[in-house]
Amino acid sequence: MISSNIKICGISDKSTLLNLIELNIDFIGFIFYKNSPRNVDVNFLEQIPGINFKNSRPVCVFVNESRENILNITSFFKNPIIQFHGDESDEFCSSFELDFWKVVRIKNNLSLKTIDSYKSATAILLENYKEGIYGGTGQSFNWKLLKNMDISGRKIVLSGGINVKNVDNAIRMSPWCIDLNSGVESEKGIKDINLVTKIIKKIR
Repeated sequence: MISSNIKICGISDKSTLLNLIELNIDFIGFIFYKNSPRNVDVNFLEQIPGINFKNSRPVCVFVNESRENILNITSFFKNPIIQFHGDESDEFCSSFELDFWKVVRIKNNLSLKTIDSYKSATAILLENYKEGIYGGTGQSFNWKLLKNMDISGRKIVLSGGINVKNVDNAIRMSPWCIDLNSGVESEKGIKDINLVTKIIKKIR
């Protein structure tokens, strides 16, 4: 079985970022959403241009953000991916001329049809639906729903409550990438490098 790519999301401090770069994490996510406990502050953002990401690629996460703010924030990064987590249209997402991932929140089989609305997306990130909440639920959706769709032709990023205990089930879904956030934290917003190391051994 080919191992999935790994994304660690919700990085908000330099020390953790440097550790993840040394672990050759494929994608490192930064959340720019004020309602998130993992929201990146200005001081950390201003340090980004001086950091060598080596083999890791930054992913900037936005929720219904203005075009102006997206352009400003992504300018701090070299070759970033934009992850759109809100109600953005395919036209809006593709207008930045950068690779982008679109999040689709999965509630039932009908939710999967939303994927077809984003033909321009580099990848589709699937996560649990919870009314009124854009991400960060810390819960998995019913992964069995993926058996009802052909994901071989799309780059699917599997997200939502993935941790050391259930990552084997995530791997069996054969996603292109596995997204880890709260499942590798010692407390909300604080990444535990020991947990990260344990889970990447299972994935790789």
